[in-house]
Amino acid sequence: MPAYTVTELNNFIRNILTTDPNLNNIWLQGEISNLTKHSSGHYYFTIKDEKSQISCVSFRSVNRTLRFEPEKNMKVLVFGSIDVYTIRGQYQLRVLDMRPDGIGELYKAYEQLKEKLEKEGLFSPIHKQSIPKFPKKIGVATSPTGAAIHDILNVIGRRYPVDILLSPTIVQGERSAESIARSIELLNRTDVDVIIVGRGGGSLEDLWSFNEEAVARAIFNSKKPIVSAVGHETDFTISDFTADLRAPTPSAAAELVVPDKSEVKRHLKNLSQRMESEIGHLIYEKKRHLEYLKEKIEPEHFMDILRQDYQHLDELTAKLTSSIERIVEKKTSELRLQASRLNSVSPLNTISRGYSIAVSTESGKVIKEVCGIKKEDEIDVIVSDGILECGVKNIKADRKKYLSFER
Repeated sequence: MPAYTVTELNNFIRNILTTDPNLNNIWLQGEISNLTKHSSGHYYFTIKDEKSQISCVSFRSVNRTLRFEPEKNMKVLVFGSIDVYTIRGQYQLRVLDMRPDGIGELYKAYEQLKEKLEKEGLFSPIHKQSIPKFPKKIGVATSPTGAAIHDILNVIGRRYPVDILLSPTIVQGERSAESIARSIELLNRTDVDVIIVGRGGGSLEDLWSFNEEAVARAIFNSKKPIVSAVGHETDFTISDFTADLRAPTPSAAAELVVPDKSEVKRHLKNLSQRMESEIGHLIYEKKRHLEYLKEKIEPEHFMDILRQDYQHLDELTAKLTSSIERIVEKKTSELRLQASRLNSVSPLNTISRGYSIAVSTESGKVIKEVCGIKKEDEIDVIVSDGILECGVKNIKADRKKYLSFER
């Protein structure tokens, strides 16, 4: 027998495996491990159970159609065919479809997208726009033939008739997500004040368009405030979390975006009554004030006020004069007392009683004792009517006889 090359053998094995109908288009159940998401968009991973494992490859064209994001340790159902990667001589499962095992595919995709967008902040209240209280024009993105548009028109027509601009939208099926996003974009180019996006009730599959990421981002990027009105009260979609306001039904959305005209009329009537009451009260107060001013400016009344003011001014002048005189008298008395006290200790007063003051002409200081004075020193003696220029002839330390007043 001739020898096979490695490539020939691997190709032979691949041909056997790929042509066996039992190994093609099969479902495989297991747990994902060793998941690698290549930059090319291809996924490489292993499906394992308690005893065995098998390599798998899921190419980008398949991954684009998946409604959920595969994760490590996730239990899945994988649909595909056995293939051989001849370069390594490795057999593997070429994935054609994949679904979560134990949980609905759509529900798993819903939870994953919800978690992703929530982390990005698309549901944060800080991004929510306020809904105008009195819109002039309302945009609606829904099917032109569905029950939702009829409910919206009926409610708005009954409550508060305004202009409605309908953007015909596909709300179910393959192209529905693209159609919804496109309608939101078109309505943003118009002069509508608020947009209602929604449809009537249905299954999770029917409402799935409003769980698509493209629709969620179109709602988030809208410059006009958006009210999400999808399905029934118990239905929650990704659009509900992203929108500025969620309405449980299309009819409820119509009630939320417009006021009730009867309530508006009642409110206007109350305001009118309050305004009339306030204006009447204001007129009455102004009238009383004018009457008061009229009494004040009558000639006789004015002269009476003037005479009263004259008399009051005279009283104030008399009180002021009397008060000033008392102050001056008090200050004069205090000045005399202080002058008397000052005069009693004045050296001039002492001199006038027969005393004198000796001052050294050399130092200019008053001589208080004989120490520091020498014979022949010149001194000035201050008396009551002048100064005596003297010279020291002699110095005597005994002063007792000069201190006796009996001499």
